[in-house]
Amino acid sequence: MSKPSAKKSILLLSHNFSPEPTGIGKYNGEMMDWLCKNGYNTTVITTFPYYPFWKVQAPYTNKWYKRERIKYPEQGTVMTIYRCPIYIPAFPTGAKRMIQDVLLWPVKLMVVLQQMLFKKKHDLLITIAPPFHLAHLAFFYRFFRGGKIDYHIQDLQIEAAQQLNILGGSRLFNLMYKIEKKILRSSDYVSTISEGMMKKVEEKAGRKVLFFPNWADTSFFYPLDDRDAAKKQWGFKPDDQVCLYSGSIGEKQGLESIIYAAEILKDQPQIKFVIAGSGPYKTNLTELAEARGLSNVFFFPLQDKEHFNAFLNMADVHLIIQKGDASDLVMPSKLTTILAVGGVSIVTAPHGTSLEQVINENNVGMVTTPDDTQELATAIQNILTKNMDEMRQNARDYALKYLNIDNVMQSFLNDVGIQK
Repeated sequence: MSKPSAKKSILLLSHNFSPEPTGIGKYNGEMMDWLCKNGYNTTVITTFPYYPFWKVQAPYTNKWYKRERIKYPEQGTVMTIYRCPIYIPAFPTGAKRMIQDVLLWPVKLMVVLQQMLFKKKHDLLITIAPPFHLAHLAFFYRFFRGGKIDYHIQDLQIEAAQQLNILGGSRLFNLMYKIEKKILRSSDYVSTISEGMMKKVEEKAGRKVLFFPNWADTSFFYPLDDRDAAKKQWGFKPDDQVCLYSGSIGEKQGLESIIYAAEILKDQPQIKFVIAGSGPYKTNLTELAEARGLSNVFFFPLQDKEHFNAFLNMADVHLIIQKGDASDLVMPSKLTTILAVGGVSIVTAPHGTSLEQVINENNVGMVTTPDDTQELATAIQNILTKNMDEMRQNARDYALKYLNIDNVMQSFLNDVGIQK
């Protein structure tokens, strides 16, 4: 009688992981959980959860390495998580974030060495960018133990830093691009999350790039029949028109535009602007709103997952704000959840970007020119006069068709040739 084949093993290298509630950490956690539930053993080398708050979250302490094991008895699989101590700047400038990235490389190397010397071989190694240079740990492992590497790009970190003037010095950027090009060409697979980013990476790498988009949990996030009740839950009236931004509050978003749009529309008191989330620039925004005496802007903390579906449902329109220079360098992860709840979005994106294409071709919102506050205010005013039922249904339909995690993950596994 033949022995059953051993379960495939997948290793993830990333700064961010569950229980971080937003961004890369959220998707990494959901990905590894899905893999375990579908018959794969997984190992994660990461940090203690800190994003988007920029401080380690309780009950973690960040004092030393920590190992966690999560068993999946029905599937006979295990997720092993190695958390590494991390430098966390209270006010993360570009230079400080680079220091964080550099310092974590040797810290994680210790765990990679342990995996090489004392653990069974991993069949697939997934390394997440940013940070772009983390892939070298995967190369180091592959050299001694083998395995395939997927270099997965969530943000085009170097271009974003250059165009947003986060770092200075052309010589430094030239060096980073050179290192990145070597990574792109040395990986077994390269993947990213949008068609626009795929084109940019393919131009740099001169090779095929896999489409591996972010997803939405369409069973957990869904439209509510009574959106007015959701508004009341957070202190608004049924006839208030809520414009919601929910997510990380950082330098790449250009969220000052929301404050300026609120100032333009302050004579229409039924329009309420809600900014929910955490990040290093939240204080700047609150001070900006206070300095202008705006009573139509409200700040909320990042919502717990159990309340998040209702919180998103209270919005009449969702605001996805980006600076023009960052477009198609990052694809806002919040869009997937907005679509899942049937949300209508106003997006700032230049013509020809993937973001504009998704919004316009599927009729799920409106697109405005980045950094044009007057155009943003006019778009908000106009869309709130429309019947948005069709756009809401289009958003939900898109999420069900294209953002289902089962479809996304199975397609990815087929592309990288890792089957149970």
